[in-house]
Amino acid sequence: MASEKLLKELNDQFNFEILSAYYYMGMAAYCSDKNMNGFANFFVAQAKEEYSHAMKFYEFIYDMDGRVRTQAIGEPKNDYNSFLEVFEEALKHEKLVTSKIHNLLEIAEAEKSYPTIQFLQWFVEEQLEEENSMKDIIFKLEGIKDNFQGLYLLDKELGARQ
Repeated sequence: MASEKLLKELNDQFNFEILSAYYYMGMAAYCSDKNMNGFANFFVAQAKEEYSHAMKFYEFIYDMDGRVRTQAIGEPKNDYNSFLEVFEEALKHEKLVTSKIHNLLEIAEAEKSYPTIQFLQWFVEEQLEEENSMKDIIFKLEGIKDNFQGLYLLDKELGARQ
């Protein structure tokens, strides 16, 4: 039902979503190592969400009569200079995800693959939410700087994420 080019791009996105989950686990590990379990919880939840996104692509590829091919993934960054840097990297990564989703949408539109266009609309909205979430936390961290009480409160807030 979908062209080989579109299926390849969908498959690449499946793999990129898995990579994203892996990146977020690296960020979670950094936060855990700094005893900021709320920050770590945020990134573990983010990793689970990215994995669920990958599974949406997995199922859609098969719905479109394609075949998923797993690819090698690289080692994520494991060390950071600050929690602000962690979230800035997360925002940078989410912007990359957004650009990849938009590229996929352009291919689907050019090929008039209406099921793919409809499928990707959910991701367009999701990426707006993801970027805004990261921007909100960055704003808070910029205000907090290295204030332990502020970091403690934000850690507590992020620990409540399900």
